[in-house]
Amino acid sequence: MKKILVTGGAGFIGSNYVNYQVNKGENHIINLDKLTYAGDLGNIENSHAENYTFIKGDICDIEFIKDLFKTYQFDEVVHFAAESHVDNSISDPSAFIETNITGTFNLLQAAYQLWMTAPFQTKEKFQKARFLHVSTDEVYGTLGNEGLFTEETPYAPNSPYSASKASSDLLVRSYFHTYGMPVITTNCSNNYGPHQHDEKLIPTIIRKALQEENIPIYGQGTNIRDWLYVQDHCYGIELAVAKGKLGETYNIGGRNERNNLYIAEKICNILDEVKPRESNKSYRELITFVKDRPGHDFRYAIDASKIEDNLGWKAEETFETGIKKTINWYLQKYSN
Repeated sequence: MKKILVTGGAGFIGSNYVNYQVNKGENHIINLDKLTYAGDLGNIENSHAENYTFIKGDICDIEFIKDLFKTYQFDEVVHFAAESHVDNSISDPSAFIETNITGTFNLLQAAYQLWMTAPFQTKEKFQKARFLHVSTDEVYGTLGNEGLFTEETPYAPNSPYSASKASSDLLVRSYFHTYGMPVITTNCSNNYGPHQHDEKLIPTIIRKALQEENIPIYGQGTNIRDWLYVQDHCYGIELAVAKGKLGETYNIGGRNERNNLYIAEKICNILDEVKPRESNKSYRELITFVKDRPGHDFRYAIDASKIEDNLGWKAEETFETGIKKTINWYLQKYSN
């Protein structure tokens, strides 16, 4: 049974990955999370499982991280932990620099010291060790009306958040080329699904609608994102760890480009059917346009051909199927 460190495993995507892996029962999952506002142990569905351990801690604490690696002798690291809310990075970038850059460095250095005796010399016990770094398509900047991000797209981050993630990606790359570390990076498009923090777009639309409050949409709602159901993302990460080529990057996207106004209207239309308003008016009437945020990228869209062709991954959910599952989950959450 492998010992797998999952950082940020109480957050949105991390908890979905932890739940998936714990339920499979094949490995011992050690969930490391600082439990900031975005982390919630309630996201873990089987916290008493024998193959699950939770540790509260900060990846920015280098001595703590070194001790953790020494104690558990991790065979694998799946690194989700990151400050990720763009609006927060605009108002206070410092935590993003510390967590996303310094924290990633600490994990890389601890893994290197555990797994290797010198550059390109891996200890016998850790010949199959892997470090999977989870990143974002925002490192590529913004697209016009056409084109897709590929693994060869030059980095052009436009917010402190995406700049910090780009920096962490480059650190991971450097550990492969300088030390021969067994690293793989994945860059994903916008995730949605169960356990997402209330501040994010889709939970906000659902929550505001159910509370009969205005649903805020930036600008005119024309900004476009490629939407990826979180469980499909988890499958992609698992494949990248198991079959990915060391030192490579794999883009994971849902091929579901939708603009923000479509997202809001689609959710409102579904809620009109499954939970009509007492007034019998459409939830769409609650949609309100608000001032756009600074540096708001117009369009993201990922070309997932590499992971599809090389590793056999494919998104199972379209946006229209995934959003129904998501709404049903949040209806249960907000009714409790």
